[in-house]
Amino acid sequence: MSKESKKLIANNKKAYHEYFLEEKYETGIELHGTEVKSLRSGKCSIKESFVRIENEEVFIYQMHIPPYEKGNIFNRDPLRPKKLLMHKEEIRRLMGKIQEKGYTLVPVEVYFKNGRVKVEIALAKGKKLYDKRADIAKKDMRREAEREFKIRNL
Repeated sequence: MSKESKKLIANNKKAYHEYFLEEKYETGIELHGTEVKSLRSGKCSIKESFVRIENEEVFIYQMHIPPYEKGNIFNRDPLRPKKLLMHKEEIRRLMGKIQEKGYTLVPVEVYFKNGRVKVEIALAKGKKLYDKRADIAKKDMRREAEREFKIRNL
């Protein structure tokens, strides 16, 4: 078996700050030719994007894929809703979990895996303000400890 190659295109750092990510799912995405070419050049943004389930189909909204320079008339709307490809049973399970209070779906990463574009989405629960403060404090403490360790070992 060949080793899987994974080339990151975009990730959503804001999702890690705003939500507790509980379960992650790898999905395919329905794209057109010029969108794939634009992604191959490393252009994509999922900062403001979100995921919704409608009629047992999963869509990602506000995912910005800029138009391909050489695409002319074949270019699509950069912010058009894009369908995510998942198994029906996974979608039904997610629908049940989203019904619970406070759960949502957020895109985490967009990457190439064996030549195909994949989107990693996560079942997430929103953080409260005090949770965010605690995370920032932990990060600062870890950074300070690493800095002290580095100074001692010089």
